[in-house]
Amino acid sequence: IIPRILTGAEWELIERGIKQRLKALNLFLKDIYSDQAILKDKIIPADLVASCAHYTREVFGVRVPHDLYVHISGIDLIRSQDGTFYILEDNLRTPSGVSYMLENREVTKKIFPGMLSNSRARMINNYPLLLHNILVSLAPQQLSNPTVALLTPGVFNSAYFEHTFLARQMGIPLVEGRDLLVDHHKVYMKTTAGLKQVHVIYRRIDDEYLDPLVFRPDSALGVPGLMSAYRKGNVAIVNAVGNGVADDKAVYAYVPAMIQYYLNEKAILPNVPTYSMEDADARQYVFDNMEKMVIFGYYGLVENGIMLESIRDLARKRIEHVEVSSSDLGLCITSKNYCSLSGASNHQSLVYENDHHKNFICVVKCPNFKVECLRVLRKKLGNAYHN
Repeated sequence: IIPRILTGAEWELIERGIKQRLKALNLFLKDIYSDQAILKDKIIPADLVASCAHYTREVFGVRVPHDLYVHISGIDLIRSQDGTFYILEDNLRTPSGVSYMLENREVTKKIFPGMLSNSRARMINNYPLLLHNILVSLAPQQLSNPTVALLTPGVFNSAYFEHTFLARQMGIPLVEGRDLLVDHHKVYMKTTAGLKQVHVIYRRIDDEYLDPLVFRPDSALGVPGLMSAYRKGNVAIVNAVGNGVADDKAVYAYVPAMIQYYLNEKAILPNVPTYSMEDADARQYVFDNMEKMVIFGYYGLVENGIMLESIRDLARKRIEHVEVSSSDLGLCITSKNYCSLSGASNHQSLVYENDHHKNFICVVKCPNFKVECLRVLRKKLGNAYHN
């Protein structure tokens, strides 16, 4: 209810940094699904991308409207004890949570009338309008009033409140997969007046469930034939299909290099200090300091913030015996204390298990591991955390 206040200068820095990062990530997605110049120039290991479960070969060569892949993003920030902002992770597939921010602002206004206006906090209630304008602009054809729909998995999805909230605020229909069909490579919505063509789909369904003819055949959430309409350019999908390769936890380590490669600029907002187990020196550093670190991943067993010695030994053996290559093993480590912008006290829930690379291990150094930090990590890690 009581927001964390950022000054205008702090926000200006964050805004510039996030714009720069998203521009580079968007260029990376365009490149990786076309010329793949960044792989040919060996800025990013090709086998790292090839081993990523969210690299979607089915959309290779597909052109998207305005070459825009990342329409909506959720960039997680943390702030160090010295005030430096770091990027924790990128969410470029189906980021969620904006409705809670909007609703919290309204609640704050009611509980503390005048507080936000007196502090000159910037407005955020125009977000649905901005989002709607972006969606309309993506229509494949030049139409004065294109049909935009929000595709939801249904009422049992944990973010269903947000789906209904945004659809209502934007004045667009909320549909499930069973409400849509594809005919002659065009998407139609079933209505009481008959079929109506849909030009833009704001999807809140993961890639693998979008089209049972292309991805998971057991999916009852998607629309059979949707990808054929997408390839033909008859429907725009927001966010673009295949974005997961850009927010993969192993690819995360290379984002500063992407910024330098595509924009010839230094990253304004740095990554959390990250090391790869391809590097022998980094690997030795991990072994030398493992007793000070907590390893989350397939081990994920923590007691009072300290990883059990038996689990540490298992992690060491696993790292030693895995054939160390970018497709087999990535290890992300931090060596600083941070304070989460979400309000949890000093902790380092900085990098989480990558469930797409089979041997990806995450290590975080946590000298001040408190109970509330455990809750944050448990929520973030999901099935990767066991107690």
